[in-house]
Amino acid sequence: MRLWRGRGRTLQPDRRSLLRLADTWPLAVLGLRGRPARAVLSAAGVALGVATMVAVLGISTSSRAQLVAEIDALGTNLLTVAPGQSFGGQTVTLPKSAPAMVARIGPVLGASAIGDVSGSVYRSNFISPANTEAITVYAADTNLLSTLEGRTSQGQFLNRATSHYPAVVLGAAAATALGIDRAGGSTVVWLGNQWFSVVGILEPLALAPELDRSALIGFPVAETVLHADGSPVQIYVRANPTSVAAVQSVLAATADPAAPQDAAVTNPTDALTARADASAAFQSLFLALGAVALVVGGIGIANVMVIAVLERRGEIGLRRALGARRAHIGIQFVAEAALLAVIGGASGSVLGAVATAVYASARHWHTVVSLPLLLAAVALALLVGATAGLFPALRASRLSPSEALRTV
Repeated sequence: MRLWRGRGRTLQPDRRSLLRLADTWPLAVLGLRGRPARAVLSAAGVALGVATMVAVLGISTSSRAQLVAEIDALGTNLLTVAPGQSFGGQTVTLPKSAPAMVARIGPVLGASAIGDVSGSVYRSNFISPANTEAITVYAADTNLLSTLEGRTSQGQFLNRATSHYPAVVLGAAAATALGIDRAGGSTVVWLGNQWFSVVGILEPLALAPELDRSALIGFPVAETVLHADGSPVQIYVRANPTSVAAVQSVLAATADPAAPQDAAVTNPTDALTARADASAAFQSLFLALGAVALVVGGIGIANVMVIAVLERRGEIGLRRALGARRAHIGIQFVAEAALLAVIGGASGSVLGAVATAVYASARHWHTVVSLPLLLAAVALALLVGATAGLFPALRASRLSPSEALRTV
């Protein structure tokens, strides 16, 4: 590249001199290598912001994917019917025939109910009645577990035989609260002023969390021994997946034809969906914090580049005297700022991906971090860095050779 050419007896700068793209990045690397500690600290600010944003998006995406998989595994075709409240604010009672009536609906695959039982369950008859451990006793249909598509971790669920005898199935949290980890009839609990044999322990029920801290006995023994009235307090309905909306529209009128307005119909998967929406709200908050950190990192780069311009006035003047244009100087400083941001963005993307993988592994989720997300994070960091380098670059390009060389 010829920097000077003759005009008569004088030498003039060659206005055709160009800064090739291949020369830009080596010059930027040389500029940063002169002060490596400052460059690392500047890149660290950008890396922190990018890592935060990547980790938030990665963890949120992994959580949502896990939730979708959980909903798909549990099914979205479970509905519940419960007594509502009358206009006077009193809790109403569903008819005893409600579960059988609901089961007659064409697209309904199964229906089962639980009923309220006045009584508490204790590990021993010597425990004070005040220490209920917040465990609720329900009467349950024998097909309840199949309707909920649940499983037992120990023993078995109630059947036609055990539902007539003092046998109880404990929810997962109830068994933990009572300190019981074995079932099969050898372990007993004090329930309703008499001993009940623990025949089963349930695994946690995601779509029926109210049963996790409950003790379930059969309707026959609840009515004959504990004098329960047999009215259902909750009916679980498993419908054909293609007819969930149609079944939901007629459930209230079928369960209580005399007062359909007193029956409350819900879909338990709505609670899981609401949980996903709530996590999305927190995701926006953390993304905003990550964006603030990224902007702060960009400001840090701008400060470093301004100081670099002041410290390298002699270099700028010498390059201008040798024929470099204003644009060449500006491009070099923008390139240095962009390179700092790219280094920080790439480091932050890796850190964010690792943080997502560690968190997802700890929660037993599948890690979901997409390559487009990582590339977008690096591109965003590049944009922030290039923008941050504009002001220092303009300031450096406006220095005249004579003014800059006075500092040499």
